[in-house]
Amino acid sequence: MVADGLRVLFCGINPGLMTAATGHHFARPGNRFWPVLHRSGFTPRQLRPDEQDELLVHGLGITNVVARATARADELSAEEYREGGRLLAAKVARLRPVWLAVVGVTAYRAAFGERRAVIGPQETLIGGSRVWVLPNPSGLNAHWTVAAMAEEYGRLREAASGPAA
Repeated sequence: MVADGLRVLFCGINPGLMTAATGHHFARPGNRFWPVLHRSGFTPRQLRPDEQDELLVHGLGITNVVARATARADELSAEEYREGGRLLAAKVARLRPVWLAVVGVTAYRAAFGERRAVIGPQETLIGGSRVWVLPNPSGLNAHWTVAAMAEEYGRLREAASGPAA
């Protein structure tokens, strides 16, 4: 679910099995992406996964680093991450979002070889777009609360609303 010239292109790691079955990003009930997106101010109300197309109205889109669906992201190989990073960079260069927001620091490190990357804005541009690494909203990422994630996503929202956007 992408378009040219988005303010933010959110990039998940890869589709989970529920996403693959429904065709809706972050579809698993325990995933906190949709509540965090709303609490951070990106959307005026909490959207459901089946309403993902409404993100385009807000200048937002969603894609993945790796296209292959798995039950868990740790089932992906290092080569799948690297190839996904190459394909994502080409997609970003074509679509030209202001920000690429990768949800998962481990995925970002693996896909782009940025071993010391941390959560937050990155120095590196990908496809000409600025990059922000966000915490993974999966319920498996329990050390990040919804409130803490919403605060970090909110920092990106503020940056994406600024003069460069």
